[in-house]
Amino acid sequence: MTDQQNNGAADESAPQFSLQRIYVRDLSFEAPKSPAIFRQSWEPQVGLDLNTRQKVLEDGFYEVVLTLSVTVKNGEEVAFIAEVQQAGIFLIKNLDPQSMSHTLGAFCPNILFPYAREALDSLVTRGSFPALMLAPVNFDALYAQELARLQEAGEAPSLQ
Repeated sequence: MTDQQNNGAADESAPQFSLQRIYVRDLSFEAPKSPAIFRQSWEPQVGLDLNTRQKVLEDGFYEVVLTLSVTVKNGEEVAFIAEVQQAGIFLIKNLDPQSMSHTLGAFCPNILFPYAREALDSLVTRGSFPALMLAPVNFDALYAQELARLQEAGEAPSLQ
């Protein structure tokens, strides 16, 4: 009985991570040159913007939002613009500041990316365009680049 109580106390201070919910926060699609764009030869040029942000909700709960914005041009004309804000609520406790920063900045966006990619593909195909099939993203490398940029600027990663 004493061992179980001690193990219970140890579990309270152990790192905790669990996914509470994944949801679409915002979704947008524009095809400004429809229907004329469908009559042209299709030679797309894809531009992708990717952004993450995180927010403390309450004790141990965090919202992480991954935003993917895609602009596809056919020649000089914009064929379509699509954007998804894929979000998740995560319970994260008992991590040191460096591990917490990495978890929120790389690990959580890595979980959200497949959902965001699928939402974009679905949105684009509903607009009668070919699916985007975005390549996987190395969020660990992006996180490392952002840390290096912040260190150069003399800033520290922060939660909003």
